[in-house]
Amino acid sequence: MTHSAKILAHSISPDGVPLATMEVVFPRIVLAEFNTHRMFSRNSASSRAIPVEKMISMVQEHPYIPTHWGRNQKGMQAEREVDEFDARRARDAWLHARDWAVNGVSSLMSLDIHKQITNRLLEPFMWHTVIVTATEWENFFNLRCHPAAHPEIRKVAELMRDALAASTPVELKYGEWHLPLINEQDIAEAFKLAREMNLPEEGLPARVEHSILVPVSVGRCARVSYLTHDGKRDRDADIKLHDDLLKNGHMSPFEHVATPITGGLAMPGYEPENQFRGNVRGWVQYRKTIQGEEDMLRARR
Repeated sequence: MTHSAKILAHSISPDGVPLATMEVVFPRIVLAEFNTHRMFSRNSASSRAIPVEKMISMVQEHPYIPTHWGRNQKGMQAEREVDEFDARRARDAWLHARDWAVNGVSSLMSLDIHKQITNRLLEPFMWHTVIVTATEWENFFNLRCHPAAHPEIRKVAELMRDALAASTPVELKYGEWHLPLINEQDIAEAFKLAREMNLPEEGLPARVEHSILVPVSVGRCARVSYLTHDGKRDRDADIKLHDDLLKNGHMSPFEHVATPITGGLAMPGYEPENQFRGNVRGWVQYRKTIQGEEDMLRARR
């Protein structure tokens, strides 16, 4: 694994507002800095969900090793790197610390300690995967592509900026949905299922999107927490996960799916392209269409 940024869905509303969803990979040590950007909707791989043996294998076979060995000085950033000799010694020391962490995890496992504790020791040596959706990217790029940013977050921010610049958004109509992790095969299979159920052709695309593809997209965005969505297609399992998330009030995966603001979704006196629903502009997140989304468990009491 290494720093990466991949577009999962890139759409533009009839009012000209682009919305993008990316899968990004960066070192776990800069996750806190990434999470300070509140205009992002995100789902993140969880250390609590990954089996300990898999975590150990990941940090042994593909550990995160710093790419910039800055020389110690006052302030938050290192202006100069150490020389090549000391950089090699620093790398060896880092991997030695990794080995000590693995040994510590093995000791905790022998005491039957749960992975939600043991895996934490391995986090400094992990690569981290996040699915992120936003309409507002400039502040993030201005801050994190800057020379003063931590080199590890700057690297992924530059990849994100370049991926977004190279991508052409798909034009969506009012009533259509931005659907990360949905491909042409998924769409064809959803229509086939709907016709097998003898649903009327009139209004079929909207029904297929809302009743099948929207829940599947939500489930797949949530699966980043288990690192299983890549290449795996199980429509029924994804819909069930959507239903379970909704039942238990885990609403963040519902923020990646959205439809352009229009009609009854718009606020009087404001142009759609200037209206925010949650942290996106010109779009309504699926989450915002669900009554009681701010606290589903309380809403059901």
